[in-house]
Amino acid sequence: MTADKSSLFSRIESYRRRAGRVRGSVIETAHGGGGRAMRDLLDDVIVGVFVREFGSRELSDHEDQARFELTALSARGDRLAVTTDSYVVTPLEFPGGDIGSLAVNGTVNDLAVGGARPLYLTCSLVIEEGLEIAVLRRIVRSMARAAKHAGVAIVTGDTKVVARGAADRLFINTTGIGVIPRGVEVASNRVAPDDVLLVNGYLGDHGAAILVARGELQLETDIPSDCAALSPLVELLLSELDVHAMRDVTRGGLAAVLNELALASEVGIVVNAKALPVRHEVAGFCEILGLDPVHLANEGKLVVAVPKAQATRALELMRSHPLGQHAVAIATCRRDPPGLVTLDTGFGGERILDMLVGEPLPRIC
Repeated sequence: MTADKSSLFSRIESYRRRAGRVRGSVIETAHGGGGRAMRDLLDDVIVGVFVREFGSRELSDHEDQARFELTALSARGDRLAVTTDSYVVTPLEFPGGDIGSLAVNGTVNDLAVGGARPLYLTCSLVIEEGLEIAVLRRIVRSMARAAKHAGVAIVTGDTKVVARGAADRLFINTTGIGVIPRGVEVASNRVAPDDVLLVNGYLGDHGAAILVARGELQLETDIPSDCAALSPLVELLLSELDVHAMRDVTRGGLAAVLNELALASEVGIVVNAKALPVRHEVAGFCEILGLDPVHLANEGKLVVAVPKAQATRALELMRSHPLGQHAVAIATCRRDPPGLVTLDTGFGGERILDMLVGEPLPRIC
């Protein structure tokens, strides 16, 4: 081989291995076309960030799928848990988080409250033409940080670009895979008539944060979202307690979760209105707008059902963790009337606490 040919092949190989650099300041249709522009976007902003920030071997291999050894998975438990969710929040960035951290933590939480140890996530992006690349880069970096903090790996994904007006800047879908350890049985239909229900902290923070961040109400209240991965807190509870059921409190708020548990387990649930933890800022926000904190979304809260004999220890464990410092017991369960949630007003009476028919705050997660 001549020196010229050797030099040429060396330059070609260097070109093939070189990570691309995205050009321009906004997303264009070419970035979804499968050609060089798309490869540069992936190498520089999406896959490149996940690999640099997290060191994901699966993504760095550029395969169309992630591959796992079954023996390694079975060593962690005897059942797989799979969940998927799509995130369409407006605005994309808000106090306490953004659509990227929301997509990671939300899917991690869906796995964790089923008793699973979250392990892997997929990431699919639907990007509207015109989205600023700097915004996309911040959100992808936020996803990488959230995944690293939660102890999960983003292992495969997809990117699509749609025309202006076909999406609201950026949609994210994440699918999560986890393993349920042997002996863990957590399900919505396992709530017993003598169970106590606990929540790990303040209600309504995320829903209030999103509406304030939209700037439509000219409110100056600084309310951060509670967006967080709950898996460490869940593992702590499962290590000592006979947890019957868990649900993360997202769209529809606490009222929706309690009604779902009551219907699934055919028990009655009585909520202590005075025990519900709500920040003063959120309570004032709701009073101004005529909203109820029990209907507002959260992204870092869960309801836990445990036997009455374990309620005190459950509170101690929750309050010992940063995500549960403001945990309280909020409700008790009874046999009748089955499937009905009532609110003890503290004045000698009860009223029905039902789900909302619609959604008071659209595009919140």
